[in-house]
Amino acid sequence: MKHAAVVLAAGGSTRLGRPKQLLTRDGETLVHRAVRLAAATHPTHLLAVVGAHSDEVTAALQVIAVDHRLEFVANPHWETGLAGSVAAAAGALRGFDGAVLMLVCDQPALEEHHLRALLGGAAESPVGCAATRHGARLGVPALVTSSLFADSSELQGDTGLGARLTALHGVWTLDAPELTHDLDTPDDVRDAMAKGWLDC
Repeated sequence: MKHAAVVLAAGGSTRLGRPKQLLTRDGETLVHRAVRLAAATHPTHLLAVVGAHSDEVTAALQVIAVDHRLEFVANPHWETGLAGSVAAAAGALRGFDGAVLMLVCDQPALEEHHLRALLGGAAESPVGCAATRHGARLGVPALVTSSLFADSSELQGDTGLGARLTALHGVWTLDAPELTHDLDTPDDVRDAMAKGWLDC
């Protein structure tokens, strides 16, 4: 499936108190890991949206940026939530007619097989979309059509796209409970370390 991949890495990690993008698993920063996993799906375009801590995040991606022609997209409005980053990526991908794979870098249990499952699932979906189940709602990682992604300028905050996917009938759903574990607080980090998903 022809697709672009977008790694949303602009958040400020305010509740955590340090950049979650730069936490490590097996010595690799989570933002580098997310970009590497996205690159493994062979997208035609590979984007990383940066905002808070942009210098450090960009520096962590320099080597992989050269190897995979990674494009950096700045989100100066990162405080407004994920919607601002999605809108920035949508602007960078204007005119692209393939699907868009979206992922974040604070799901330390994410693996390549999750992303490949979404790609396969979207091909079976009558609406061409696939998303990950997070309790009663759907969210990232997700694969959406170019038209749905282009409409992202209407979204607000952190839940807009998830609400739209949840309301859309026919979305293929990935059930991966390990992906519900994100890294918003120090307790989340300690739990991830205990599970072996983060370095000590």
